[in-house]
Amino acid sequence: MLDGPPLAEWLPVSAAALVFLLLAAGIAGWVDAVVGGGGLIQLPALVIAVPQDVATPYVLGTNKLSSFFGTLTASWVYLRRIRVQLVLLVPLVAGAFSGSAAGAAVSRFVPREVLTPVVLVAVVAVAAYTFLKPSMGLEHEPRFTGGVAVVWRAALIGIGVGFYDGLLGPGTGSFFVILLVGVLGFGFLQASVNAKVANLTTNLAALAVYGVHGEILLVLGLAMAAVNMAGGFVGAHMATRRGSAFVRVVFLVVLGILIVKLAWDTVVQFTG
Repeated sequence: MLDGPPLAEWLPVSAAALVFLLLAAGIAGWVDAVVGGGGLIQLPALVIAVPQDVATPYVLGTNKLSSFFGTLTASWVYLRRIRVQLVLLVPLVAGAFSGSAAGAAVSRFVPREVLTPVVLVAVVAVAAYTFLKPSMGLEHEPRFTGGVAVVWRAALIGIGVGFYDGLLGPGTGSFFVILLVGVLGFGFLQASVNAKVANLTTNLAALAVYGVHGEILLVLGLAMAAVNMAGGFVGAHMATRRGSAFVRVVFLVVLGILIVKLAWDTVVQFTG
């Protein structure tokens, strides 16, 4: 379905593949804006549509370029409509950046097949916990109002999730959201705002690495970024209008998709 000659030397996919990737980027931008997890849609689409002779770092770099601009757009919409606490956001972002860098460094020494089943168990536990607590996160009721108590908890969440993002990656936004909801008492909507900005930081760190090495399909990445931005814009507006109950539902759906993907990866690695 996606076979065909490349459109040009600087755009190494067929017309059908380009349409497929733009559609995936738009949906991913919407999902990412609401609750995170757009990479579960966009990255597999790139793996399917980009020719096999294109090296993996170029696929990952192109994915990060598109995701970065979509997340940037969603963050801008959120920050205009939802008030954030800098006392929480600054240590969260700083922790996410440092954690992501550390995770990327450690990832060279930890086999992926060890991590996938562990993450699968964690995601199932998060989904079950969220499902069994239907009122959790529907109201924004912070447990800590400021000072040291917020700073060190936010920093630990940033470091932990950032480390995971650098180490493995899938579902990073969802982990940010559930920890902000469960640990700090945030509503799903407010948690998603802070998760977006923190995720933007980890995306920027990764994008810088791929950019320095020239490992980005620039034209394709920018085309996907434009559509991802549109999806992010629509998703962020829908989330802010519909509130935490809507975000919670999308959160559970994204976790369900992540569980299926991780379960499939686990089965393949032990039976393949």
